[in-house]
Amino acid sequence: VQLVESGGGLVQPGGSLKLSCAASGFTFSLYIMRWYRQAPGKERELVAAIGSADRSTYYSPSVKGRFTISRDNDKKTMYLQMDSLKPEDTAVYYCNAQREATYWGQGTQVTVSS
Repeated sequence: VQLVESGGGLVQPGGSLKLSCAASGFTFSLYIMRWYRQAPGKERELVAAIGSADRSTYYSPSVKGRFTISRDNDKKTMYLQMDSLKPEDTAVYYCNAQREATYWGQGTQVTVSS
C-alpha cells in the first residue's frame, strides 16, 4: 500500500498550488479520501475530505471557498487545488485513505511566504 503526495512548494501569498496524492496497493475507489495538514508546533488538522461513491465533499472553515478537493478513480489519484493561499496555510500536507484500514502518505511541504 502506498500514498505518494506531490505538488508542494514555495508560493507567494495569494498564489495557487495543486497537490496530488497517487494511490496504489488498495481499491482506491472504495475509500474515503482526506487531506490533512500539520504546521510546526500544531496538531494535525483535517483540511478536506471526499466520499468514495457519492464524492460528497467537506472543507474545514479555514479553507472553504479557497481549496477544492477532487479525485480520479481511474487514475487512483486525489487532488487538492489551493487558491488564494495565505501564510497560515503553511504546513506539511498529508493524504489519508480510510475504509476498514487507514493509510497515510509521507507528506508534502507547502510554504506560503513573500
